[in-house]
Amino acid sequence: MSPAPHPFDEAIRLEALADGEFAGRSSPAYWNMIGPYGGITAAQLLQAMLQRPERLGDPVSLTVNFAGPLADGPLRIGTQLMRSNRSTQYWTATLRQDDAVAAIAMAVFGTRRPVWSHTEARPPTIAPHDSLPRASRDGAPAFTQHYDLRFERSPWEHRSTDSRGACWIADDPPRPLDFPALASACDVFFPRIFLRRGKLVPIGTVSLNIYFHADAAALAAQGTSPLLGSALCHIYQSGYFDQHGELWGRDDRLLATTHQIVWYRE
Repeated sequence: MSPAPHPFDEAIRLEALADGEFAGRSSPAYWNMIGPYGGITAAQLLQAMLQRPERLGDPVSLTVNFAGPLADGPLRIGTQLMRSNRSTQYWTATLRQDDAVAAIAMAVFGTRRPVWSHTEARPPTIAPHDSLPRASRDGAPAFTQHYDLRFERSPWEHRSTDSRGACWIADDPPRPLDFPALASACDVFFPRIFLRRGKLVPIGTVSLNIYFHADAAALAAQGTSPLLGSALCHIYQSGYFDQHGELWGRDDRLLATTHQIVWYRE
């Protein structure tokens, strides 16, 4: 008897249709306060482009613009190769429900070369993973049940004078890291405004940008080991704030950086 599919794999499962289209559905297992968790939508869009047989190399960047709300139910993703060069490709993907556009993605894929490399960024300092308790809170969104998150400073209970935070991130149950999972994890950071205001504030991500700094082999080497994430905000102004994040892997390897702009109401 084969084991049950991982909830994440079920959430991003797509059926190939004609003309670069894919059918899927939103996942209650990765639900946020209102609608699906943004990271799972990003993963679905990336998965659609990864499944195109013409795809060249690995993802280099992904931008997802969240155009409208997603409901519980079926969805379709249309993909299109916009241009292919010798070492890079440019793709778009559009997610629709009932003919209404809910999300639009742009991605760059490319082949990586063995050239001089150097990482100027440094991982955050945090207590070891096994020494920190798993974060939990009654009434937390469903998607948090599928992530083992461990913080030194609670993202819920304290009003902070700054937005910097670090945490350990792992799929629950454990799952080997790949590009859709990495894309999803880039959105796992709780909105920085929650820390600054010390309360839940109505928010919604408008645009999510992800830059991948590792190839498929590096993600395979990470396996199921927890990722180390850090996040901060630079500015809250006129109903929008930015949020920057980093995801680190084994041996202090920077796997991805992310930046998003978030709408909020006060």
